Amino acid sequence: MIDSRSKILLKAIVEKYISDAEPVGSRSLSKISGLELSPASIRNIMADLEESGYITSIHTSSGRIPSNKGYRLFVDSLIQIRNLKTDQILQLKDKINSEDQSQILTNASKVLSQFTKFAGVVFFPKNNDKKIKHIEFLKLSSNKILVILVSSDGNVQNKVILFDKKISPSDLLEATNYFNKNFSEMEIGQIKKLLSKEINKMKSNIKELLNDATNVGDEILKSRSDKYLISGESNLFDIKDFSSNLDKLKGLFELFETKTTLLKLLKSNENSQGIKIFIGQESGIFTLDECSVVTSSYEVDGTIVGSLGVIGPTRMSYDRVIPIVDITAKLLSSSLSQQ
Repeated sequence: MIDSRSKILLKAIVEKYISDAEPVGSRSLSKISGLELSPASIRNIMADLEESGYITSIHTSSGRIPSNKGYRLFVDSLIQIRNLKTDQILQLKDKINSEDQSQILTNASKVLSQFTKFAGVVFFPKNNDKKIKHIEFLKLSSNKILVILVSSDGNVQNKVILFDKKISPSDLLEATNYFNKNFSEMEIGQIKKLLSKEINKMKSNIKELLNDATNVGDEILKSRSDKYLISGESNLFDIKDFSSNLDKLKGLFELFETKTTLLKLLKSNENSQGIKIFIGQESGIFTLDECSVVTSSYEVDGTIVGSLGVIGPTRMSYDRVIPIVDITAKLLSSSLSQQ
């Protein structure tokens, strides 16, 4: 543990470096720390902080910058959160709200990037129940049928399937009515079991169409459960920490493109409430070793269904970013619960 004077100086170093993006020296610290200490005494404390791994130097003759360990102590015990004002919260709420669930998720991702000036990410809600509420079929050509699926959460998805068997408009209507009467609000697995039992009661072409449609529904719902939206990646070009390092930017954009690794990180927070912060190597992702990820889970009707977050440099204004992520998660939860 470090003493109170060391904590005050560390807090001043972190805040000054976040603000100016320049190494902090003892002379400037003596002016901003509020401690009545000589530059020599401040240098001694800085030497102790450096030896303990809380700060580091880029060059021997330069000032000091926070290490990831220093940022961690700052975030855990020294930070003073800047709560959002009422008008800011109302602005966030207005930008998030929509009558369409997919649009709400998209809006939340955009809000995170717009208000933090970093990359905003929203991990799609889990679809554990995998239920289809309603289905419709539309014949497009002799061998193409448009399947329109409405899931239990109100999300509408369309997919064209190839269907070589002869089928009439009346057969399509019969298939639509049969499905919606017998299988609405059922889980995919249950629908498949019931269809196998009904095999002798329907025309072969209708049975095959319903089987194909059920498989399409299963595929769509599974794909939605492993998906995320990301907005504001271009903001990273304007950040001093990254703008001069094209290799770092390339690595980040490749990470965003592949998605699998980032999904794993976001999923790690989907079963816990509140803010979770990964600083540098804490994420376990090499590409994010100079980044921080601030995340929070969100809920629907009191049940955690997904997570969202912000990706930026370790030199971010945590006191400003944390409440934006926190309030966005709460507003997203409220908006989705009202669907």
